Amino acid sequence: MSYEKEQTPSLMVSSRIVARASRKPVPPGGNSMKTRFLITSTLVASLASTSFAWTYTNLHPSGASMSFGDGAGANTQGGRANIGGVIRAGMWTSTASSWVDMHPAGASISEVWGVSNVSQVGYAHFGTTTHASLWTGSAGSWVSLNPSGSLGAVAYAATATNQIGNTYMFSTVLASLWSGSAASWVNLNPTGSTASEAWGGSGPNQVGYATLGGVQEAALWSGTAASFVSLHPGGASSSRGHESDGSRQVGYAVVGGASHASLWTGSAASWVDLNPSGATSSTAWGVLGGYQVGGSMIGGAQRASLWSGSAGSFVDLHSYLPASFSNSVARSISTDGVNYYIVGGGLNTATGRDESILWTQAVPEPVTTLTLGAGLLGLLRKRRSRVAR
Repeated sequence: MSYEKEQTPSLMVSSRIVARASRKPVPPGGNSMKTRFLITSTLVASLASTSFAWTYTNLHPSGASMSFGDGAGANTQGGRANIGGVIRAGMWTSTASSWVDMHPAGASISEVWGVSNVSQVGYAHFGTTTHASLWTGSAGSWVSLNPSGSLGAVAYAATATNQIGNTYMFSTVLASLWSGSAASWVNLNPTGSTASEAWGGSGPNQVGYATLGGVQEAALWSGTAASFVSLHPGGASSSRGHESDGSRQVGYAVVGGASHASLWTGSAASWVDLNPSGATSSTAWGVLGGYQVGGSMIGGAQRASLWSGSAGSFVDLHSYLPASFSNSVARSISTDGVNYYIVGGGLNTATGRDESILWTQAVPEPVTTLTLGAGLLGLLRKRRSRVAR
């Protein structure tokens, strides 16, 4: 099931433009000019509001007692579903009926956490050991990434060539990087760190945290332990990176005792606090270009959130869900060039279970903006010629 709801801020902006225009002296032919301006403002409002329109789709698979979406790549989403009393890794291609069960034979539990255009990663539990896991679209494609000597591992993110996560070894947890096999394991734990975790990455970059001097500090790597850069902002008591798109990093920083969704561009000094007005806490989980997604605590409930670079840009994705959802979170964002896809989950009080959720929006077409711009330019030229006469 799906439906669309449109935001109103763009209409309010257009109203303010019209209000300003109405205060100016009316030139010769002004009535027709005003009519054209109002028509143009309506077109602007229509385009702007469409760009804020998100379509909700429930990805919950048939027969599941719980499901949740955690990763997105192009038009593919990954996550888990409880089927027959077993939490099973799986993936979708934007519809509930497209669910593919990727639970490996012999595992007691499995989950997909990250998705790229070519692979899926997560973990599978066998006996007493958790295995960082790599798939390429089916249960039979499963590969264990656990390095020799480890007590267990988990993979949280996938790129075209790498897998990113954590390995439990030497009585601690170590941020880890793989390139398709257990033997390819790279220890990212920086010198002086007592523990570290890697949660996401893109291209050459990995993000997570490293514990230095007893403080968890958001971390950025580029393939080696020596490449470590602390993103920890001044004044924060702890911080963590969750995802990167190659040039931007998102996660959270604890400020004044509360987690604040955070955005960086490669350094601690670049930190941007995304915590929206009215939120008691927030966390950012995914990033793509100018968009960041996550969750914000507002009115005592977590609400899936979208930002575009600042706290003031906050969009409440939860408002696009049926009223039966009491809370929600957005975990990842991707695009196939046609649509943007945001995957996550929420508690549906009508069914009493967590259900995987997909928000979709069409990628704006540049030609539409150019066409409108040409129209506006034409109106301005006509106005100048009338004033000149």
